[in-house]
Amino acid sequence: MPLGERIKLLRKEKGDSQDDLAKQIGADARQISRYETGKITPSAEALIKLAEAFDVSIDYLLVEQAVRQPLRLDDADLVNRLQDLQTLSEEDRTSLSPSVRLSVA
Repeated sequence: MPLGERIKLLRKEKGDSQDDLAKQIGADARQISRYETGKITPSAEALIKLAEAFDVSIDYLLVEQAVRQPLRLDDADLVNRLQDLQTLSEEDRTSLSPSVRLSVA
């Protein structure tokens, strides 16, 4: 899904108008409309503000196949455990029980 469509989808999910979103990120409704139609691409600063407004990772906004995840995880212990999973070998990841098996890219 192109960036503009993703912005529009996320905005509608929140129930915001273009004007509502514009106020949240310090822009105007015409700018949001141009983002959504693909006429302009948000700057890096605007992308950060959009990610914060929608609570999604920036890669979710930019990368078509990216998995939707929150911008920040508040549970530091959980974040550390997830990072530890990345260090496991493929064999170790496969040996985890199906209820806790995670795919780590």
